[in-house]
Amino acid sequence: MLSHEAFMREALMEAEKAFAENEVPIGAVIVKDGQIVGRGRNQRETLHDPTAHAEIMALRDAGKNMGSWRLSGAAIYVTIEPCPMCAGALINSRIDTLVYGADEPKFGSAGSQLNLLQYPGFNHQVKIIGPVLEEECKTIMQKFFQKLRNKNKS
Repeated sequence: MLSHEAFMREALMEAEKAFAENEVPIGAVIVKDGQIVGRGRNQRETLHDPTAHAEIMALRDAGKNMGSWRLSGAAIYVTIEPCPMCAGALINSRIDTLVYGADEPKFGSAGSQLNLLQYPGFNHQVKIIGPVLEEECKTIMQKFFQKLRNKNKS
């Protein structure tokens, strides 16, 4: 069985793809029974879609691959703590576990700003593990925004 770090490295590979596409470099993979069943990366700019976050794209891919929107028994590995929209999608998908790479201090909804994933009033709660490979997940974001700042200075 692969470790949390190994699956987070797969999510980082998705983040690298996003970086290469000039998207905010966040990547995600969904794992069930030790196998990756869904992959996603930020594609908001490419698709002109405000909902095209890495988590949403991975959920769509996993749902298609598994033939169901219910992802009970699955875990999502995402390089950055989910926003409120993505946290809601994780709850609605019935995913069991979130493993995240680095905190998101502005929009984080797995504990940084609020914890939607374990809100007691909801009918489903998601187990939270993280941070995992925090430095690697932070570094790619820092590199992206540094590149953006340098581009905007020119």
